[in-house]
Amino acid sequence: MSEKVFLNDKIIDIEQANLSVSDSGFLYGAGLFETMRSYNGKVFSLNDHLDRLFFSANALSIKIDHERKFISDAIYNLLDANNLTNARLRLTISSGAMSMPPENKQATMLITATELQPYPKEYYEKGVLVTLCPYRQNTNDPTCGHKTTSYFSRMLALQNAHQKRAAEALWFTTENKLAEGCVSNVFLVKDSKVYTPPLYTPVLAGIARKTICKLAMKDSIELIEKELNINDVLAAGEIFLTNVIMQVMPVVQVEQHVVGNGQVGPITKLLLNKFKELVEN
Repeated sequence: MSEKVFLNDKIIDIEQANLSVSDSGFLYGAGLFETMRSYNGKVFSLNDHLDRLFFSANALSIKIDHERKFISDAIYNLLDANNLTNARLRLTISSGAMSMPPENKQATMLITATELQPYPKEYYEKGVLVTLCPYRQNTNDPTCGHKTTSYFSRMLALQNAHQKRAAEALWFTTENKLAEGCVSNVFLVKDSKVYTPPLYTPVLAGIARKTICKLAMKDSIELIEKELNINDVLAAGEIFLTNVIMQVMPVVQVEQHVVGNGQVGPITKLLLNKFKELVEN
């Protein structure tokens, strides 16, 4: 069966999907995207994803032509069309064709759904290596903190990390504040307290990040949002990363530095298990 995608207003075979050669997302990266995960046919935190999408669209003046319910229905209809229950989904919105006059301009919406390819089990059992990204997030960049389709620098940094057999790279700001991973949010654990950079750093308001904050509060784990730097990273007893695909990923090494005792820590294990329980229920 041919893979189906949802393009603009209908489900079609992927081979039939075409974009305008003047599409602003293709030409200039003028767009937004959401990566989502479904469990047993249920999309995890779909409302949070749509909240973030519409918030960023408003902040960056990207027009979305469809209502939330239309987009939500399209996502579930696409899952059904591809006969998928446990899937990786991507919703992409661009500003549409540059050749169209502003009054007639329509956004391009593309939704894809593919079978989920999870991270290796050993990553969660033994933890992963991360590198320090040589690039910097500019706090004056208006796109920082938004999930835009202009993602080349992130992919380049991630590719460099993979070449060093690392799973991720940690980004810092131009002021040398810890920010996030290429595709994840970052958390540090020290003295049984969990720390993460505040959203104003700026960092992406991750859906899994929000989930971890709620789970920590529910389990009476003290979670503190504060500005962090490389010294905080090196002093941490545990480090973990989050996104909706990886859930909670333990980090046991940063470059040549071993985190804690080099094993997955107890708070990381606890939050990983709590996250799994949440999605299973």
